[in-house]
Amino acid sequence: MTKRIQVGGLPLGGGAPVTVQSMLNTKTTDVEGSLAQLRRLQAAGCEIARLAVPDAAAATAFGEIAAASPLPLVADIHFDYKLALAAARGGAAKIRINPGNIGGPERVRAVAETCGARGIPIRIGVNGGSLDKALLAQYGAPTAEALVESAFSHIRLLEACGFYDICVSMKSSRVPVMMEAYRLFHDRSDYPLHLGVTETGTAYMGTVKSAMGIGGLLCLGIGDTIRVSLTDDPVEEVRAGIAILKAAGLRQDGVNIISCPTCGRTRIDLIGLVKQVEAALAGCKKPVTVAVMGCVVNGPGEAREADVGIAGGEGCGFLFVKGEKREKLPYDRLLPALLAYVDKLPGPV
Repeated sequence: MTKRIQVGGLPLGGGAPVTVQSMLNTKTTDVEGSLAQLRRLQAAGCEIARLAVPDAAAATAFGEIAAASPLPLVADIHFDYKLALAAARGGAAKIRINPGNIGGPERVRAVAETCGARGIPIRIGVNGGSLDKALLAQYGAPTAEALVESAFSHIRLLEACGFYDICVSMKSSRVPVMMEAYRLFHDRSDYPLHLGVTETGTAYMGTVKSAMGIGGLLCLGIGDTIRVSLTDDPVEEVRAGIAILKAAGLRQDGVNIISCPTCGRTRIDLIGLVKQVEAALAGCKKPVTVAVMGCVVNGPGEAREADVGIAGGEGCGFLFVKGEKREKLPYDRLLPALLAYVDKLPGPV
């Protein structure tokens, strides 16, 4: 089990539930726009948000945003240790920085002491695209071993300052490399891990890559917090992250929809019906599994583990519960009947 750290009031690691993160794509100096996006992220289920702090003006705005943020806010810092100090003093819940990139030992110590005094953890963020030249020369490429060595080199700098409130990420755009790096690190250290595949691309490809890399590691018991990186609205990152946690069996809140892929027996617009069900139950927080099946012959049996479901036939269908048929209905009444049943189930709306 990994160590536990606190990000704001949120526990990370040490057996705490795996959290979902995202990163704002607003200009940091746009305080109101950033806060609006934070509220959207929170509504989607995001638990930790990160914000770039590229200069002094952004550092000032970061403090304003952090003071009103509905989520713990992480300051994303590169190279300039003064920005890390300003963000820490401005209310950052966590600092993302690579200690080896901010100057000499005195600068590292200044950041470590400031964060330590305020109970602010530091995430060491190693990236395959920005490895130190010496490590690239040693390993010949941004290999998993190179990522791990880079992480430990940064860790040693903080530990030399007596700072151990650390989280680590080792991201690569290559899923097998990323997975191997996290596995190797997990075998050697108990620092909590922030999982992610970097530079994944569009929502479609990015979600596939992230589901493989992040989801694969989670199924091995590796990972304490996740961020799905997409070239898309950050809200989509959160939705994908939550879906990955559900698929890995780590989240039970909210609706889990299962449906068949259609075949020659299908006599209804199953694809359209599933989309309607998904949209109608998008805001439902009840831990319920809902099945939408295209065949009344096999549907209820194949989806017997679902709490409730519908299966369509020629102009009609069945509402079924735990695989048992409850009511035969015309096609246009299947969706209303399903939603009415879910509405009566206990649990949060």
